[in-house]
Amino acid sequence: MSTDFPQNGTPWPELEARMRELGAGDVKWRDGKTAVYVFNAGEDVAQVKKAAYAMFSEENGLGPAAFPSLARMEREVVAFGLRILNAPDGAGGAMTSGGTDSIFMALKTARDYARSQGKIGPFNIVTPYSAHPAFDKAAMVMDIGVRRTPLKDFLADPAAIEAAADESTIMIVGSAPCFPFGLIDPIETLGEIAQRKKLWLHVDACVGGYIAPFVRMNGADLPAFDFGVAGVSSMSADLHKYGYASKGASTVFFRSEALKAFMPFDAGPWPLGRMITPTLAGTRPGGAIAAAWAVIQFLGVDGYRKKQAMVTEAREKIEAGVKRLGFEILGQPQLGIVSFRHPTADAFALLAKLHQRGWITGVNIEPKALHLMLSPVHLEASATYLADLEWALSEAGDKSATAQSSYGR
Repeated sequence: MSTDFPQNGTPWPELEARMRELGAGDVKWRDGKTAVYVFNAGEDVAQVKKAAYAMFSEENGLGPAAFPSLARMEREVVAFGLRILNAPDGAGGAMTSGGTDSIFMALKTARDYARSQGKIGPFNIVTPYSAHPAFDKAAMVMDIGVRRTPLKDFLADPAAIEAAADESTIMIVGSAPCFPFGLIDPIETLGEIAQRKKLWLHVDACVGGYIAPFVRMNGADLPAFDFGVAGVSSMSADLHKYGYASKGASTVFFRSEALKAFMPFDAGPWPLGRMITPTLAGTRPGGAIAAAWAVIQFLGVDGYRKKQAMVTEAREKIEAGVKRLGFEILGQPQLGIVSFRHPTADAFALLAKLHQRGWITGVNIEPKALHLMLSPVHLEASATYLADLEWALSEAGDKSATAQSSYGR
């Protein structure tokens, strides 16, 4: 394979064919063969976001004066997120490039707010063991310590978090839900701690921010997790996950504009003066902003409720199926992620067998368990997954569980 820069250009039809050939070995995500990386809400949503992204693919959100259309779309996207997450009047937020970016900005904002209150480093944050590694990445950049606390029944343990916090703690963290198990941490109790000890509580709803509100609207009894909890200072929520927008698009929210005021970067001077940017990025792809706005407008609350009902129904079908195969569900997931372990079969051996059938999914190492992050497409694909999982069990050497159920292919 040549890696030299091409001397002459190549016509698009030839390039298109070459690119399709390159992608031939990728996971068949359109068939629901992946339960990670891709959030497939159906062809109707795909057509909308592709067209919207292409329409604004050259525009740059860095220049709101030049592109007021993008500025307006971002404001409306942020307003939608704030509304469904029960933010109070006067709350604020911004779009970012992804969950890691949103978490980075929340931590940067909390740090700068702490400095404004007279706190002096070195600073630390306290997170449950299940919190996303993006907190570690952000802390590495800002030279902030990370204290991870043990879990209790796969959830954050508020007592452990409170015990680990001290006068140098600038943030405590809860997830809604955590990525490893799909469980919503006890945010209400963490909020009480945050208020009592005057701590910044960030809720990482990168996975759940655009599914949990609609699952709740559909009748699920979810624990409190959003700005309805008085102690929550900030939240992160990914549009390119269960918001079904194009990558990369996320949102970061703050209880007040006064808190959000600590988020932007004011850099300079340089020959062009000051450069003030709302987030870490300079150039902000207009396509990502436009696609997020278009999908929200296309689906609306009712459309999201229908799509998210498909996700939870898919999860319930898979939960029932894996239980019949002898698996144990970790905790009581209520959204789109489910993890499950088998008493005798090794999760990694099962994962390898499932890969032979074309599946790309996740796996936990503590404890060893299979991990699925489901999309609407999995409502239809769940029967195929369960049949392949039954086959994987038999191939991995566990014959006993397969006798309990039989799924046709």
